Amino acid sequence: MTTEPDACAVAHGEVEEAPAERTLVAVFASPVARYLLRYAADLGYHTVLFEPDEARASDAPEGVEVRTTAPSPGPDADVVVTDHHRPELGTVLQAALAVPTRWVGVLGNPRHPGPHVEALRALGVAEPDIARVHRPVGLNIGSRTPAEIAIATLAGLVADRNGRPGGFEF
Repeated sequence: MTTEPDACAVAHGEVEEAPAERTLVAVFASPVARYLLRYAADLGYHTVLFEPDEARASDAPEGVEVRTTAPSPGPDADVVVTDHHRPELGTVLQAALAVPTRWVGVLGNPRHPGPHVEALRALGVAEPDIARVHRPVGLNIGSRTPAEIAIATLAGLVADRNGRPGGFEF
């Protein structure tokens, strides 16, 4: 006999399943970051925007913790870099890989090489640590808009947290 709530009862709001403590750190203010942080809050994440440029940091959705210095997210955190064109990419990823985090990823087109690899190698980051950086991120749903990219990313994170591959295979 299972003690887990029935999925139908949870879906109908009859039972609220308390999610485990989790944090989402969106790195760099961007249109995708705004949606990612807004939707992540709805999923029960503690949301953090890390934006080293104070002028850009004011673009965070209401209720989001904003950091202009590198946060130490912790082992329950998922870190998503939302702009791979920023010159700080390597140093930000190096800092994220230096602390215990559950998951680290960089948004980007899977048909192009990730610029994070060379940036991390130039900083002397070990290959096993570079391999911890996921790219692409999210489920392959053909997302094109910032909102769709955020949904695909969060769906992928939920699937990963739950040990599932995502998609329609059960």
